[in-house]
Amino acid sequence: MIDSRDPRSRSETAESGAIVEAAPAGASAPAVAPGLGPQALGPEWWREGVVYQIYPRSFADSNGDGLGDLPGIIGRLDHLGPGGLGIDAVWLSPIYPSPGLDVGYDVSDHEAVDPRFGTERDFDQLVVEAHRRGIRVVLDLVMNHTSDRHPWFEASRRSRDNPYADWYLWRDPAGYDGRGRPRRPNNWVSFFGGPAWAWEPRRGQFYHHTFLAEQPDLNWRNPAVEQAQFRMVRRWLDRGVDGFRLDVFNVFLKHPDLPSNPRRRGTTAWSRQVHRHDRDQPDFVDLVGRFRALVDSYPATFTVGELFDGGAERAAELAADRHLVFDWELLGAPWSAEAFGRVIDRREGVFGPERWPALVLSNHDQPRHASRLARSAGTDDIDGIARAAALILLGLRGTPFLYYGEEIGMVDVPIPAEEIVDPPARRASAAFPWWNRDQCRTPMPWSGDPGAGFTTGRPWMRIGPDAAVRNVAAQASDPDSVLACYRRLLAARRSVAALRIGRLRRLSTGDPDLLAWQRGDGPDAAVVVVNFATSERRVRWGRNGGAGDGVRRRTLVGTRAEPARPGAGGELVLRGLEGVVLVAA
Repeated sequence: MIDSRDPRSRSETAESGAIVEAAPAGASAPAVAPGLGPQALGPEWWREGVVYQIYPRSFADSNGDGLGDLPGIIGRLDHLGPGGLGIDAVWLSPIYPSPGLDVGYDVSDHEAVDPRFGTERDFDQLVVEAHRRGIRVVLDLVMNHTSDRHPWFEASRRSRDNPYADWYLWRDPAGYDGRGRPRRPNNWVSFFGGPAWAWEPRRGQFYHHTFLAEQPDLNWRNPAVEQAQFRMVRRWLDRGVDGFRLDVFNVFLKHPDLPSNPRRRGTTAWSRQVHRHDRDQPDFVDLVGRFRALVDSYPATFTVGELFDGGAERAAELAADRHLVFDWELLGAPWSAEAFGRVIDRREGVFGPERWPALVLSNHDQPRHASRLARSAGTDDIDGIARAAALILLGLRGTPFLYYGEEIGMVDVPIPAEEIVDPPARRASAAFPWWNRDQCRTPMPWSGDPGAGFTTGRPWMRIGPDAAVRNVAAQASDPDSVLACYRRLLAARRSVAALRIGRLRRLSTGDPDLLAWQRGDGPDAAVVVVNFATSERRVRWGRNGGAGDGVRRRTLVGTRAEPARPGAGGELVLRGLEGVVLVAA
């Protein structure tokens, strides 16, 4: 069999909104993809389900080497499955072979499992075990660039006349300076700092890199590149993968002539350019359409694209059925009812009723929201913030994406300068400000034991100082813990159709610290109310001047083990940072 990864092989040529009760025992299960347990959602899982992001290095270490791995994930699937959180899919950050210069996002082989994470058999077993629990498996595809140690690039950089010569973005110098040094082809800069062009003396040309110089950008305008990438995608789908997260997907195509970007005022080299020519090209829609057609040829699959350096409007333009697009406006909102309400209204207006949003408050590139929002609120009540944020994330319209550890209120962990792993953070300066992403990538604390139940060895990155008390085992038996809150809210979302697929309508509360919205319509609607203040707030729910639609309601679930309930007169008294879901009484 010819391996397309090897350059020595042949040349590539390339809303009903109704509230429903949980199904009774013995009820027929919905149609699900082959190999999935009966508890799995059907083909609309991408819309109705909840995705859980795992950063494999930091989730669970099975062999004591200090690095998380695939067998470790398999051993913790029950935490995620029907007897635990009850999520519907796991998204694995990159598991491919990599030099690790961008901590896995510099891929040297897109079709294999990095031996540090396990074997090919381990991956196949993970798919089987996840599917058995009704959990789908989503891989992180890094297709804008490769590692400079990828066989494709190693071949491409050798000469201008080999089969891989045009697989990357090569350009001649724009000229030479007085000392005979080559001038870069244009003014593009790297997001990780410095120019976006690196010199290769063997070819006498520059190659383009949006990120590190060790992450050369692929030339997606070469049909052979597209064919090779699509062949790789098909191979993962054939192995049972249910979908993909697409890293910086709107950067795949650049202007064919690679002209310089216009300049503007800004605080960094990146922000001082209008990125007109190095992303978001008009024909990207055609390219992503071809990719989505391939994925759509496999039943019940989905993708979610990471919108790089763009807003909600662009995300909505690119979203489609079975194909979501991240935007980052929720991540940027400070902790206030007004700010979140404004973002919700804006996103609802931009996406409209026909497009489905992705919902995210934390990920591997951003500060954890328990830290970020508590700091914004000026409070030390991490648990209160984490519980309230959980209700926002799981109560809005869209597909929620959870980041490992948020279900126990994990916070950012300060990393000393001498321990920094994140490449841009090592070169941060006043001229190049950068938040160290290591702080949100620390190992998952499973218990208060040495190594936090993550490893029996020395962890690859320091474990949070609060791991002895903030861990899964400690919270599992506490009905008022963040973990218990997530379990309650996820169970309610699964059983109440309005919370999964109902339309969203904002409601007035008459209090600037209370945010409320309705999911679905009529008597089967669900109403979500969140108190953003750290002190008690009251709202009257009823016909006579109160908030809401006049329907008499009861509390279905809340962020606290004993949630606030409407009184006989319809008054609802919420403790600080408390939220509830109300349904018709």
